[in-house]
Amino acid sequence: MLSTFLKRLVDDQSGATAIEYGLIVSLVVIAMIAALQGVATTTNNMWDSVQSKSMAAMVK
Repeated sequence: MLSTFLKRLVDDQSGATAIEYGLIVSLVVIAMIAALQGVATTTNNMWDSVQSKSMAAMVK
């Protein structure tokens, strides 16, 4: 009885697909985070430039 249960447990692959989908989703999320960090850096630099130019224009 125990050997039959262990054999079925080893042969069961029903959760493999869910795990694969989970891994794919996690890789997509990691790629999105990396891309968004690059966009955030560019956006922050742009607003810093706008701020410094605005301050320079107000001083003149």
